Amino acid sequence: MKWDVAWQKYRVYKAGGTIPTDLEAVAWAQELVRLGAGELLVTSMDADGGQQGFDVALYQQLLANVRVPVIASGGAGQISDFTEVFLGTQVDAALAASIFHFDKIPIPVLKNQLTKEGVTVRNA
Repeated sequence: MKWDVAWQKYRVYKAGGTIPTDLEAVAWAQELVRLGAGELLVTSMDADGGQQGFDVALYQQLLANVRVPVIASGGAGQISDFTEVFLGTQVDAALAASIFHFDKIPIPVLKNQLTKEGVTVRNA
């Protein structure tokens, strides 16, 4: 999903975020839930790979319109990015890759800091 300036809404993209569709993100998420999706893994292509933080506005919009768990993906670069998405939205989980693959943030350090910030984390 990417912000579309012309639409003034988030648009669904395919092919790794390279091909725009005619689907508006919130409406598409609602349709997926109507069709039976029990959870949504949503990647903000605007934030993905940038390590500048999660697209909090996107997740706020989605969560205001669907009643299934949402996993935030795309944009994590530092511990405060996780704190912001968990305390600024009601996402159920947040996904990150490169910060862990390249040992930028050790998972135990992240979990410890999130716990200190009041975010519930799993022990496993």
